[in-house]
Amino acid sequence: MSVKNTVKRTKIADTVKKLGGTASNTGTPEVQVALITNRINELNQHFTTHKKDFHSQRGLLKLVGQRRRLLTYLKNCDAKRYNQLIQTLELRK
Repeated sequence: MSVKNTVKRTKIADTVKKLGGTASNTGTPEVQVALITNRINELNQHFTTHKKDFHSQRGLLKLVGQRRRLLTYLKNCDAKRYNQLIQTLELRK
């Protein structure tokens, strides 16, 4: 296993533990939105060097849509958790 994969796994585990309560609680909308946000940020860094990678742009748009749907669900179910997540991840300005 490479060092890059190990760092990525520990980053994911820390995110899950911080937002999900336990290391195995990956099903909550907060954890899913946080993991998708991390992937979106990684792809944005990728696009700084690879401007013409249109196939990855499609994947980025799919991730943004998935995150938007999860945030809408969370907002409709529990606005307090939604606002707390938005502040934690600094998604809205």
